[in-house]
Amino acid sequence: MALIGGGPPRAGYWQILGPDDSELEYIAFGLLSLGDGESWDGGFPGREAVLVVLGGRCDVGAGEQSWAGVGERADVFDGKATAVYLPAGCRCRVTGRGEVELAVASAPAVGGGEATLIGPERVGVREVGEGAFQREVHDILGVENAGAERLLVGETYNRPGLWSGYPPHKHDAHRPGEESKLEEVYHFRVRPPEGFGLQRVYGEGFDEAYAVQDRDAAVIRRGYHAVAAAPGYELYYLWVLAGEERGMRLREDPKHFWVSAQS
Repeated sequence: MALIGGGPPRAGYWQILGPDDSELEYIAFGLLSLGDGESWDGGFPGREAVLVVLGGRCDVGAGEQSWAGVGERADVFDGKATAVYLPAGCRCRVTGRGEVELAVASAPAVGGGEATLIGPERVGVREVGEGAFQREVHDILGVENAGAERLLVGETYNRPGLWSGYPPHKHDAHRPGEESKLEEVYHFRVRPPEGFGLQRVYGEGFDEAYAVQDRDAAVIRRGYHAVAAAPGYELYYLWVLAGEERGMRLREDPKHFWVSAQS
């Protein structure tokens, strides 16, 4: 696992990590921050992309389509996301309506689909786990979104002091019908922002733990992993998955099956 400190927002588009500057093979991830009336023109040759509004509102033009006033939340803790899916090669123009921040994730794709607005009403919400590892998962671009070729995107909300991704799970091996081989990026936000969480990633021959803070990003390419929020702080992370196969079959650590059996 690699952890990259986020730091304060930067104006315009900032690619935080991708295949050119990290161990990632598929995913590129960045943030786009715009002021009122400011615009950004972007394209992703040979890659599909998802723009997730983290907070604020914007106008988005993509190919032959356009949408005004995209975004319905002040920040990631203020309700469900609004997102725009872009097929490979589709150029877009984003214009801020007031200050707005978006997450931008992309992965290799052939193309052929259409640009699509994913409103809050299309975001699935699941309560997962129980007790100390209960969390809320929002599926933005799930397995059922057949228009996407590789990307899987969603958001997870940890209540203070609770765990997510638990029991620890992995997705680093191709086992048809049992496990998907997927790399993953997490982007964290914390409320209040001075808080923190912990992430553990481990497997045969390695065991790593990190304190994660507001705006950090993590790369996970192998191993079992789980996240905890420190007491008193809500922890959020946007997750992006991609690999050769667009599926989401996870393998839980067999040492912790007793936990899974109770959830």
